[in-house]
Amino acid sequence: MAGRGELTDTTWERIEPRLPQADGRGRPWRDHRQVVNGVLWRLRTGGRPGAISLERYGPWQAVCERFARWGADGTWAKLLELVQVRDGGVGRVEWTVSVDSIVNRPDQHAAGARKKGMQTGTNRKIRAAHRRARTSAGPEAG
Repeated sequence: MAGRGELTDTTWERIEPRLPQADGRGRPWRDHRQVVNGVLWRLRTGGRPGAISLERYGPWQAVCERFARWGADGTWAKLLELVQVRDGGVGRVEWTVSVDSIVNRPDQHAAGARKKGMQTGTNRKIRAAHRRARTSAGPEAG
């Protein structure tokens, strides 16, 4: 029986044939279903990789490595396409996109106090004008 947020047997039967198979070199891969459930847990909860349950999903390194490897080789894109084509046409999946538009960028001066020796453009102009005024008034002006 699948836990909350994990793949059901029906879903697993649909995606399993499309997952990469081990080529026989190196150490055998951990069970794909266990690792995919670990990836789903990580994406659903936003938890740090080290918090992944070893007994339930296997080592966090395997989960993170497989996630990155399958992202690079296009496996996740193929699975998404399968779900979109198969379920999207039947109307079982509602494709709603939610975008969080909150971006908090600090003001250019928010990083802290000005460092010694650094001047802003306005200050440079003011100081240059003062220097010109002093040199033009010079010793002969007095």
